[in-house]
Order: sequence, then structure tokens, then C-alpha cells
Amino acid sequence: MTSFQPSAPLASSLQRSFELGFLGPGEVMFHVEHARAFDQAARALELSTVTRVADLGSGGGLPGLVLAELWPEATFVLIDAMERRCAFLIEAVEACGFGDRVTVVRGRAEELGHDAGLRASFDLVVARSFGPPPVLAECAGPLLREGGLLLVSEPPADELTQQRWPLEGLEQLGFGPVLTPEADFHLAALELRSLTDERFPRRVGIPAKRPLFPIL
Repeated sequence: MTSFQPSAPLASSLQRSFELGFLGPGEVMFHVEHARAFDQAARALELSTVTRVADLGSGGGLPGLVLAELWPEATFVLIDAMERRCAFLIEAVEACGFGDRVTVVRGRAEELGHDAGLRASFDLVVARSFGPPPVLAECAGPLLREGGLLLVSEPPADELTQQRWPLEGLEQLGFGPVLTPEADFHLAALELRSLTDERFPRRVGIPAKRPLFPIL
């Protein structure tokens, strides 16, 4: 598959994100291709009806901004707890012309998971570097509709994925077993088979302090 070439406004916004220190080390195009892998995985999973997407811990705008350019029919909510990053995201959304279908929401995921306008409303939740599996699963599950999918970047070692996402822990939140769709980078996919119980997510900080399953 050929490399993705972002539009000039998106490329400029991501360069600024990099300069602000929001993307991490490495060339900007490496981060863009990493974000592109979410599109590859979605295609491998035959996700043709994705209309509402949440980028959890959007930070520097990846993968959310890249997916917004690749999926012009979908609406997006970019979620982050940091004011500085949200300010950047708002500027980037405007610069890229995404304002009619991309919204930036500042807040803690543990609290937003109980927001009536967000809970159980997304077809897809994506996350690039939000947190360890039990924390991410507990924060993402409440945002997904039944049958929705969590798609998350994973460390390269395939053999560890099943241990990092144990089914007995995932089932507490309504998730089925972890899948590893084909893409240029290693990602994990989890389908929400039944709506997450109302008691989740727990209060801010509790998912990390008392995870539902071990952090590996």
C-alpha cells in the first residue's frame, strides 16, 4: 500500500504538534504512517459503517486528525484532559477545515464516560498512547455502542497481546476476545459485545490504582 500524503493544512498542523512536543520522537511522517495503520486495520476488519469515532487521549492529534482526513463521511470527537493539547487540537481542526464534523472535548475519560451525550454513542474508539490495557478498556468501553470496536496501538510483540488483554478481564466490561488485524503497525481490536455496566468507568484515578486485570 502506498504511503499516505497528508494535505498541506494537516501536514502543517502535525509539524506544529511535533514542535510542541506532542508527538514523541521520530520523524513526523513516521507518526502519520502509524496513524494510517488504524485505517488499514479498520479495512481489514471490514468496518464500512463507521460514522462516529472517538480518539481517546488525542493529544497531538493522532490518529484522530489523520483518520478525519481519510474518512470524510465520519464525525469525530477528540478527547484529551490537557488544556494545552486541546487548544492545539482546536486550532488544528479549524486549520484543516474539519470544524463541521470534528469536535474537541477536554476532560477526564473516567468522567466523560458517564456523560449522556457521549456514553454508548460511538461506533469506534481509537487510542494511540492512552494508557495500559485495563485502564483503556475501562474508559473506552462506556463510550462504545453495542457492537462497537476499540482499536488501539500495541507494542510490536504479537505473542504478548493475549496476555495483555485477558478475556476474563475484558468480559467484565462487555468486550469479546482481542483480535490483531493486519496493518503496517501492530494494533489490537476489541468488540463490545454488550453495553458496559453503568458502574464503569470508576472514579478518576481508580482504574489505574485498582485495575480490573493485571498490567503487563
